[in-house]
Amino acid sequence: MSVLKSLVDSVRGGAIEVVDLTAPLSSETPILQLPEPFSNTIRFSLEEISNYDDRGPAWYWNDIHTGEHTGTHFDAPVHWVTGRDGEDVSQVPPRSLIAPAVVLDFAAEASKDPDFLLGIDHVKEWERANGPLPDGGWLLYRTGWDTRSGDQDDFLNGSHTPGISVECAEWLAAETPIAGLGVETVGTDAGAAHSFTPPFPCHSFLLGAGKYGLTQLRNLDRLPATGAVVLAPPLPIVGGSGSPVRVLALVER
Repeated sequence: MSVLKSLVDSVRGGAIEVVDLTAPLSSETPILQLPEPFSNTIRFSLEEISNYDDRGPAWYWNDIHTGEHTGTHFDAPVHWVTGRDGEDVSQVPPRSLIAPAVVLDFAAEASKDPDFLLGIDHVKEWERANGPLPDGGWLLYRTGWDTRSGDQDDFLNGSHTPGISVECAEWLAAETPIAGLGVETVGTDAGAAHSFTPPFPCHSFLLGAGKYGLTQLRNLDRLPATGAVVLAPPLPIVGGSGSPVRVLALVER
């Protein structure tokens, strides 16, 4: 039996579960809010073109209006000034979009402290228990924040959202083999990261190192600590800094 046939049969038969890690995309999807004088992205919206009517009697379709970084989305290196000479979203190698993933679960800590920051010691302790971070794979950081995603104010929480310390972000970028970082919050950085040195260290260090980001994930509680494979193909927008993405995980059952 070929490898691909075995994969398809395993998915159809339930030996491999497909877990959707993507938040539904609608006008209610929470979006990042930057303070003045900075510009903000728009909310997602649909503009109807026709709906089985005189504008198009046999078809329904829409124009979509959205930002690159709205909802569950992919951050390409060029999104940040430190990665300005790196890949845009259309240039990310397809083989990088299918990769192993591990889940670091700190939902209990984040529930007690919304400003909780993942540190190097947390990651090293996790590695001692579970093995090394995956070479060319995703570090998925679970905080339980996806449970707030139905409400903009609760999700942004006045900029009090969990993230990663400056030291850990720099270490993940420079000293670990991961391809990227995935989070449940509105961005890969903590809500208070504008006040860090440097500001927004996950963006600064990881994108500057040619690594990637995934944001506004959900259902990370359905994944094992190790062993999942993530598929995260963004739209190949030429010159784009990012893209909404349907993130799927394959899990052996």
